[in-house]
Amino acid sequence: MPAGKEIDGAAGVPEFYGKELRWQRERAGLTLEQTVRGVFYSVSYLSEIERGRRRMPLDLAQHVDKVLGTDGFFARGCEDVRNAGRRVEGHYFDEVLEMESRALDIVQWEPMLIPGPLQLEPYIEALVRLGTPRVTQEVLKERISTRRARSWVMEDKEGPVSWLVLHESVLRQPLLGYADMAEQLAHVAAVARRGGFVPQILASGAGARGADPFMCGTTVLLEFSGAPPVLYTESMYSGNMVEEAATVEQYRNAYDRLRAAALPPELSLWLIESAAEDYRNGKRPRSFASRLTAKGGPGLRP
Repeated sequence: MPAGKEIDGAAGVPEFYGKELRWQRERAGLTLEQTVRGVFYSVSYLSEIERGRRRMPLDLAQHVDKVLGTDGFFARGCEDVRNAGRRVEGHYFDEVLEMESRALDIVQWEPMLIPGPLQLEPYIEALVRLGTPRVTQEVLKERISTRRARSWVMEDKEGPVSWLVLHESVLRQPLLGYADMAEQLAHVAAVARRGGFVPQILASGAGARGADPFMCGTTVLLEFSGAPPVLYTESMYSGNMVEEAATVEQYRNAYDRLRAAALPPELSLWLIESAAEDYRNGKRPRSFASRLTAKGGPGLRP
């Protein structure tokens, strides 16, 4: 059996755990495919765990212990590994943070909020205080720092190719004072203008066309080189990773319909910049429908 790429067990708890998993599997003379036989987890999923890039769920750990004869070792340790280096964003988001650094493409839908990598400090603070009103200054500072550290996802030229669909209400329902909202939206537009991501706005008048599968909350599709895509959905206090190929494909197709229902990128960018300008002038942004009858919009057609 050919040896896999060496794993640095000293890099962290997940890597140490994964290296032991690979050692025990190879000691038993089993392939990845043989090890996951009988459970609903893919070969690539187990491989990612061995490399310290994914966390081991309890049911898979129990299966592995049974197959490898490891007397409950992996089941006993999987929760400790999951909690190791837990980030303040929420433990359910840990795997997404790990995957972002390896993704080639990221497509995202946001029905209510500006995505984390594009959020400036006032916006982050407002969100944190809404979710945890009694947050301490220390934790607040850490959460702001952690989230701003993710700005590279859309601002780094070497980052993944990103495509973002925002619902129009994100522009028109201010989470901050008008001056801060103007600065926040101007930042979103500036990053898009630099090529950080491709923006699309789903106008309120578009109704449910294409958006029904996504109305529950944030949806992120991550695609990789040499590994199957994964989908992540998130609500206020929880997140869910979807890896089953047929389900991911359903979401991918639904996302294509969502993009078809949304406004074109250049028109969407103009709408973001117009909203920023309205806030700057102390006004709440007009809806896209009302702008259709106004002069000055690029290529507007009723």
